[in-house]
Amino acid sequence: MVEEGMAEEGVAEALDRDRRRDEGRGTEQVEASSVDSRRGPTKAPDERHPGRDEGAAHGFPGCRPIRIPREDIADYEGRFEYWDADTEIAWTAREPTSVYHELPGQRLARLTERIAAARGAQIESYGTGDLLVRDDKGERHRIMQADQILYLHPGRVRPLGHSIEVGHDDLPEVVLEVDLTTDVRPRKMGLYQEWGFGELWVEVPENRAPSRPNRQPGLTIRLLGPVGYEEVAESRAFPTWTAREIHAALNETVLSESTVAVLRRVGRLLGERGGTVTDDDPFMRLEREQSRHEGVAAGVGKGRLEMLSETLAERNIATSEKLDVYADVVARVPGRDLMRAALACSDEADFLRRIVPASDEAK
Repeated sequence: MVEEGMAEEGVAEALDRDRRRDEGRGTEQVEASSVDSRRGPTKAPDERHPGRDEGAAHGFPGCRPIRIPREDIADYEGRFEYWDADTEIAWTAREPTSVYHELPGQRLARLTERIAAARGAQIESYGTGDLLVRDDKGERHRIMQADQILYLHPGRVRPLGHSIEVGHDDLPEVVLEVDLTTDVRPRKMGLYQEWGFGELWVEVPENRAPSRPNRQPGLTIRLLGPVGYEEVAESRAFPTWTAREIHAALNETVLSESTVAVLRRVGRLLGERGGTVTDDDPFMRLEREQSRHEGVAAGVGKGRLEMLSETLAERNIATSEKLDVYADVVARVPGRDLMRAALACSDEADFLRRIVPASDEAK
């Protein structure tokens, strides 16, 4: 663990280097906290400007710097936006992580599971993970953390380690960033572009943070092209899924019929492109088989009930709604046994007594 007095001085020097390297983003010195990888960061002893946004001058609005030495970064379990080995500085959100920040990433994972089911092929969501760049010696050089990571073809991807290594691993088709109290645009988006991430989604939830009340809710989709990121209306990875539809789905507490229709549409289009159908998903195949069997049974039961009602009416035997309650029993009993019972019974109760044993034998 770095001593706190030395940590503050070292962080200031590191941020100076970072400012000079980052094309003079600002000249303001900031204080930061020291870090013990086993206990997490602790506040620096002298925070002279507690209300100041330390990260804004360095391209990380809503963040504060903490020092994580190179030898501690592999074991550090806390959350941060970005870490650089040259400065040993990590930028972490100033405000505590809230459910409003975590919900969009979790909901996206559930939404893509439904798309995968309609498509008939798996989509893997990894949640928050380290996106890692190593130096020439193979050491950790820079690390960025995303809020959700999606692989649409996990079976084609080489097995991942503890991190997604840029330049070595296959990159995900989609990365989600949730801007609740932070803003990826000044610096983090440029790093995604530099590292070659093809599709970046940035979600500003409807539940806005009090610290950023003026951020307009919505989702933006950025695709990487020859000249950098371009904002577009719909996803390339998920065909026809628009930014407006994605944002609506991420902010629904209960799936609406319109969102369900969108998920089915996108899933089926992905299936057409990849040559898969819904029944290629094992769970959906069994569900659909059961539904088909239940549908056939329901149709048989309905037809038999109509036949029985007519037969019993011809014998002047009154029937009631109780007969409908036994529809599943009627569907199981062989047709000849039903007719024997209908022709031999004295009333509805007698008919039901006669067919129940027969249905038990037919199970």
